[in-house]
Amino acid sequence: MASIDKFDKPLTSRQAAHLLRRLNFGGTKANIARLTGKSAETIVASFLTDTPVPPLPTDAAGKTFQDISWGAPGVDDAERNKNDSARRAFVKNWWIARMMTQKDNIIEKMTLFWQNHFVSTATDISDARFIYLQYQLLRKHALGNFRTFLIEITKDPAMLLYLDGNLNTVGKPNENYGRELQELFTIGQGNYDENDVKNAAKVLTGWRPTGFRSITSSAITVQFLSDQHDKTVKTFSSFYQNTSIQGRTGSGIPAGEAELADLIDMILKQEKTALFMVRKFYRWFVQSEISATVENEVIKPLAATFRKDYEIKPVLAQLFCSQHFYEDALIGSQIKSPLEFIIGTLLHFDQVVPDVVSDRTTFDLFTQYLAARAKELQMEVFDQSTVFGWRPYYDTDFYELWINSTTLALRGSFTDAIVAGSTKMKININSLETAKKVSVPSDPVILVNELTSTLFAFELPQNQRDYIIDEVLIPGLPRYEWTLEWNLYAADPNNTAKKNAVEMKIDELYLYLLRLAEYQMG
Repeated sequence: MASIDKFDKPLTSRQAAHLLRRLNFGGTKANIARLTGKSAETIVASFLTDTPVPPLPTDAAGKTFQDISWGAPGVDDAERNKNDSARRAFVKNWWIARMMTQKDNIIEKMTLFWQNHFVSTATDISDARFIYLQYQLLRKHALGNFRTFLIEITKDPAMLLYLDGNLNTVGKPNENYGRELQELFTIGQGNYDENDVKNAAKVLTGWRPTGFRSITSSAITVQFLSDQHDKTVKTFSSFYQNTSIQGRTGSGIPAGEAELADLIDMILKQEKTALFMVRKFYRWFVQSEISATVENEVIKPLAATFRKDYEIKPVLAQLFCSQHFYEDALIGSQIKSPLEFIIGTLLHFDQVVPDVVSDRTTFDLFTQYLAARAKELQMEVFDQSTVFGWRPYYDTDFYELWINSTTLALRGSFTDAIVAGSTKMKININSLETAKKVSVPSDPVILVNELTSTLFAFELPQNQRDYIIDEVLIPGLPRYEWTLEWNLYAADPNNTAKKNAVEMKIDELYLYLLRLAEYQMG
């Protein structure tokens, strides 16, 4: 039975690993051990703390591209476009590095949730400064108040451009944002009508971003143009209790914000808005399927919490501290998204991200490689193919689209490359160092048991572990041969031949384990 009641037992290592995978992207054996035995409430409270938005690194002159005009120091459009394209790619790559390094906190994964919820794409915006400003906004409000968030994202310069809010004018309303605000961002399909779309568009007339692709100024702001705003009364449908929003006649941003706030408040008063959002949280952090039992016993109570004041943090804490979240059937029930797969694998092996300041060239190569792998696995950050976001999250009948014959092979190629150290970046997960952290690495049973217990979301059956020992680790050899080889290496660790003998076997073991179907689940 699904229960939103608090889970008040100390977390087992399996439950701690589950929490790490869902709130972050995974962790090492040491990370899991550090959380094991603590309460969910204690861990979740620490993971949901606010952290400052990290600044972009500066150039030799001490400036970021936020401090300069678009495409500077390019002297013509071609050069400026080239510069900005590189900067847009850098923002995406730098963010992936942030996902790897922001440990013991939900903030970057939560920001990723919101970027897929409030979609704007770097390709369509084509101004890196706007994209980075939106990242800052998403991160700032990721755990804050949803009402405030909706007001701010509606005025966001990148969003105004992406959904044509900059074209929304009295007499010629553009309905794109008014529609997506309701369909995708708040209440969901079937809970508004076309009249509501038209009236929402009228409420939103007059907002304009400034500084887009400016070659003379670095300033980016938003304006409300009263003469471009529809000042009539907007009356909505019975979905919204026939609410009327009074057009504002004042000038400047306060007048526009007042009418915008009325629109947001009207939407948030609807019970279905909280239900819609909680279902999205659930599908992102728990699993795609929502049964009737889960709807009644988990979703509805969480929605009631959310509706009190639309604070994001309390509803997430209630979910992550619930008995339901730790049900055995839910541990390992999600297919890992491409970023969970890529970042989680590297985190498991404690891969270090090159420093963006002191080792910029290596940092760029490293993050470019990861971003390219995520893109080919169909999860390019800040560049979803549609306003709906990544399909497995909005079309739950297609959640398994993360895995097909092509992407499964690509996942295998990625793990093969990092085990062999054959990537362009020479990323090497150093499987031998991981094996040395096992309590008794010379015992093949203990070795396989401990390595697989932290690598997989659930325990492999005994016959499968036996197969891994006898056919993968030491194929065709008695088990004591592994003990002999390991002990020879341990007694003389600087001997290249002895080291290679065990390292090759550990590498073969990981090449096999990381390609298992079970490893795709998290």
